[in-house]
Amino acid sequence: MTDFDFLIIGSGIAGASAGAALAKRARVAIFEREPVHAYHTTGRSAAMWTALYGNDVIRALTVASRPFYDHPPSGFAEHPLLTPRPGVYFAGRANLASLDGIDDGAAELGIVTRRLDAAEIEQTCPLFRPGLLGGGLVEPNSADIDVNALHQGYLRLAKAAGADIRTDAEVVALEQGPAGWNVRLADDQRVTARVIVDAAGAWADTVAAMAGAHPAGLAPLKRTAFLVEAPAGLETRGWPSMIEADETFYFKPDSGRLLISPCDETPSAPCDAWAEDIDVAECVERLQAWVDLPVRRIIRSWAGLRTFAPDRTPVIGYDGAIANFFWLAGQGGYGVQTAPAAGRLAAALAMGDPAPADITALGLKTERLAPGRAYVDVTH
Repeated sequence: MTDFDFLIIGSGIAGASAGAALAKRARVAIFEREPVHAYHTTGRSAAMWTALYGNDVIRALTVASRPFYDHPPSGFAEHPLLTPRPGVYFAGRANLASLDGIDDGAAELGIVTRRLDAAEIEQTCPLFRPGLLGGGLVEPNSADIDVNALHQGYLRLAKAAGADIRTDAEVVALEQGPAGWNVRLADDQRVTARVIVDAAGAWADTVAAMAGAHPAGLAPLKRTAFLVEAPAGLETRGWPSMIEADETFYFKPDSGRLLISPCDETPSAPCDAWAEDIDVAECVERLQAWVDLPVRRIIRSWAGLRTFAPDRTPVIGYDGAIANFFWLAGQGGYGVQTAPAAGRLAAALAMGDPAPADITALGLKTERLAPGRAYVDVTH
């Protein structure tokens, strides 16, 4: 008998959420190469739940995830997973047309939006320089996500269901045998598994190569973020997330400070990403062209990798050429907000079950996620 039914490689939010669902029905292991969970991407996410992000597949997974966020299982977390924070997309007079496509298809998924004029935005966030704003769009039901509480809750669920969860467990060789996959770790430990689940994030194509699978063309893109002091004399806690309509930057309150990102997407090899001073400096310049916010020092900066397939849609499903190799990768910047639905969907497909009805009811077709699909290369 094999050691495990499913060996999940990667303990980020994708592996943890799918592992928690699978462990209720099968013998599951979650192996993480790093000494701590969620080191590279999940742990660096300043995640928001916003159903306006991403393409139609991402939006469907985000909407299907909301019930879990609002009503997680008893004991999943010590406090709510979401903190309400409206999201405002703002545009100048010259680029008001950029707002038109942001809420396309929103009503069909039940996503509430409302147009704002310049005065309403300035009343909400009084930093904007006079005369620049043309208008905006608000998503009143968006929220901040407690990423750590979500991730730890899934790991606890998986462990309570019997999952074997290990850190410092780097998989270095995969070979199929009569009884399943023979797996060798960096410390030369050996285990066997019936199915390999590739949830290795930026390293997912590397894991696939070990298994003899064709790469999915996953591209890690670096995203920078940093913290600055909030403006003196202003109460910022209730401000919305402010997102420039062309996504050249965003800022939002964060524990009494402001979190800012240039929304950069710099191609990167899989690595321990870090923030570049030039990216931070350019973002500050871009920000200050819009708002009156002196930035005297950067309190902290960091970067993480967001890994996309060419069509910016996750890759979830069994490989078409390699038996018992399951992809769970390419979540891009949407892995946290879609995790509850994506984890359930991955577990269902891995077990050979139909996709959950509540997800397909939102128009999601699993062939859009299938490995080996005909990718359409898109830039946004």
